[in-house]
Amino acid sequence: MWKEKLKAVNFYDFDYTLLRWQLDPLIHLDREERWVDIPVKLNEEHHIVRVQALGTTLDPVFSVQSDSDEARPQLLNYIKHLFQWDVDLEEIHQHFLDTDLEQLFRNHPGTPIVKDFHLYDCLMKVIIHQQLNMKFAYTLSTRFVETLGRQKDGVWFYPDPGTVAETPYETLRELQFSQRKAEYVIDTSKRIAEGELDLPALSAMENEDIMKRLVKVRGIGPWTAENWMMFGLGRENLFPKADIGIQNALKHYFQMERKPTTEEMGAWSQPWSPYLSYASLTLWRSIEG
Repeated sequence: MWKEKLKAVNFYDFDYTLLRWQLDPLIHLDREERWVDIPVKLNEEHHIVRVQALGTTLDPVFSVQSDSDEARPQLLNYIKHLFQWDVDLEEIHQHFLDTDLEQLFRNHPGTPIVKDFHLYDCLMKVIIHQQLNMKFAYTLSTRFVETLGRQKDGVWFYPDPGTVAETPYETLRELQFSQRKAEYVIDTSKRIAEGELDLPALSAMENEDIMKRLVKVRGIGPWTAENWMMFGLGRENLFPKADIGIQNALKHYFQMERKPTTEEMGAWSQPWSPYLSYASLTLWRSIEG
């Protein structure tokens, strides 16, 4: 067992990451003790890394611990990449203080991009969740992982693409997947398992190129691609205008009687660039209660 202390570059609301992750029944965490167990897959090995907040939003310090001394450097790099503690959230905060979202960011300082744990896991999750209400979406993704994934010391790991690729559609139908969604999940996994869809290679591309490539895959539209880029890759400048949550948050924030139009959202969001993802996240956060 090893343990190490790490700091974020400046303020960072770790408690919000726990609040957002708590929506997912698969994630093992304790909001009172302020820790989360991260399932990390390195090659064929499955590791669990516990990350616990020791500091505050204004002085963010974290304890990181796991049990593999040999894998320690890779695990630490993975955690730093996942949490993006090197991102200057203070600079982003200052950017929004000069926009019409000033009050929103004053209310919710230090909101990070809360990434999913692995690229494949994130893609499966957003495909499963698309066009579903949140409660049933998490019900389906939980059934998917509990049926095809594996559990280690109380922590769930998503299945690998090869496992899902060999799964009959009927298996997912029995979990209440629609036929179409079962096909999207399994057929996309086949493409990944066979190397036709290379997620690490995609992650090195520009947003527009990723979008062009992903929307060619049956079952992946712009909303799914944008969410994968945001929550899988941590891209900073994404604003899913078709997302109902963002529309509702803008309606509430600007005290409108109706949802904003796509044109209005496009015009408003221009001054928020190049940090549109932080606008999206903070808008979502403002209506999450």
